[in-house]
Amino acid sequence: MGKQIWRQWRAAIVATALALSACAPMPVAGPQPLPQPIPVPVPTLPSPSAPHAATPDGAARSFVQVMRRMEPAVQQECLNRRTRPIRCDFVFVVDDRPGLEPNAFQTIDRSGRPVVGFTLSLIAQTVNPDEIAFVVGHEAAHHVLNHLDRKSGASTAAAVVLGSLATAYGGDAAAVERAQQIGASVGSRYYSKEWELEADYLGSIITLNAGYDPINGSRLFQRIPDPGNHILGTHPSRAQRLAQVRRAVDDVQAGRVR
Repeated sequence: MGKQIWRQWRAAIVATALALSACAPMPVAGPQPLPQPIPVPVPTLPSPSAPHAATPDGAARSFVQVMRRMEPAVQQECLNRRTRPIRCDFVFVVDDRPGLEPNAFQTIDRSGRPVVGFTLSLIAQTVNPDEIAFVVGHEAAHHVLNHLDRKSGASTAAAVVLGSLATAYGGDAAAVERAQQIGASVGSRYYSKEWELEADYLGSIITLNAGYDPINGSRLFQRIPDPGNHILGTHPSRAQRLAQVRRAVDDVQAGRVR
């Protein structure tokens, strides 16, 4: 390249650089501000559901609407939180036989598919969708937490322990059998209180993640008899259960669980 051409290129480059520097001065190196953290939104408690119509038809309509939201939410929560290869394709059933007490239950069918059932009288006893959702979340939580198998194991272990003690102290066959029966009963009752609280906790999270208010839903406890805190009681006291629900919501809002 000739000297004349090179001088023209160099003049053009210098002129361009000067023009750019005049338009946008180069920053002076120095301490740079730290990037600001992106705020993480705090989960908010949904507004309490409005009461449904105080009629069997009103409760039934609420139940159907709640199940449309809870069924996929429960299945997803089960897939995300299960610690064993359990099935998460829940079946929800209503026992419409007349005269049954308000109740809900969780079991599995012969193929291992989880089944959650409700009596009509329980559905009729609810006063808003939050209560229905909370019951659904609670019963589903029993399955996710594997309580059905653990309860069977706890009953068996207690029966073996008491049966062995009866044998060691010279009990005859009838005394041993009776001790085993008592052991099975005591074992299942003792452990069920702890597991009910576990199901209240996880059930509250499931309810909240589905868009319902578990605190409002747990007010159902205030309208059923309080079992107190008896040693052989099958359920925790009302105060314990309400506190457990509040604890679950606080943990979600504080980011300790999701």
